[in-house]
Amino acid sequence: MESMNSLAELGGRLLVVYDGHCGLCNKSVRWLLLRDRDDRLRFAASESPQVAELLARHGFSAAGPETILVVRDPAGPKEQILVRSEAIVALLAELPRPWPWVAAWLRWIPLALRDKAYRLVARWRYRLWGRLEICPIPTPEQRERFL
Repeated sequence: MESMNSLAELGGRLLVVYDGHCGLCNKSVRWLLLRDRDDRLRFAASESPQVAELLARHGFSAAGPETILVVRDPAGPKEQILVRSEAIVALLAELPRPWPWVAAWLRWIPLALRDKAYRLVARWRYRLWGRLEICPIPTPEQRERFL
């Protein structure tokens, strides 16, 4: 299996841009990989050269955002970036049951409150889950799902 080389190869899937050095982020990606049975997601570390232009286009630092990003229609005419709790809700909505129900439930919580909780976890993520020196390499079976 070959890894994906460009945003054009996503075929309608959501692109998850995550911090490749964050232990929590890497565990979250592994969790998503296990549950994404319908093959709706693709992944790229924020440090990846393939996403540098995408990040710049939306005003994010070249060093990568301090949050998870979910990109709809990357490099397309309707490109949209979701951040923080909106990104989490969008990801859960793409997974098989019961996760879309969880996403629907989370939408009832006001965005400001959801984002406040997200920021709290983000502030402590390196202390609680660690910082990785290098971004882990996906298994051969997973490589086609990474940019």
